[in-house]
Amino acid sequence: MVHIMLCCASGMSTSLLVEKMLKAAAEQGIDAEIWAVGANEVKANADKADVILLGPQVRYAQRKIESEAPGIPVAHIDMKDYGMMNGKSVLKQAIQLIQK
Repeated sequence: MVHIMLCCASGMSTSLLVEKMLKAAAEQGIDAEIWAVGANEVKANADKADVILLGPQVRYAQRKIESEAPGIPVAHIDMKDYGMMNGKSVLKQAIQLIQK
């Protein structure tokens, strides 16, 4: 199972993207746990994640989040994929980061 944490300003705006990613994972036969948190909740949830993806509104906090989640890949979601809520593409990005 892969554990993917999305991070945005409050954890709410990524909820639709989480649903789309879960749907894409199911279609591809990928066993995944995907959830969203606010930037202030990263430290408390980091130990459960294999990868952390940042929404455009919190990309400025990447270094801080990396320091709160040592050893866990952290990257920002492509703005186009985020805006289009492209769950398949964001899932692919997360899987690639985990496999590195």
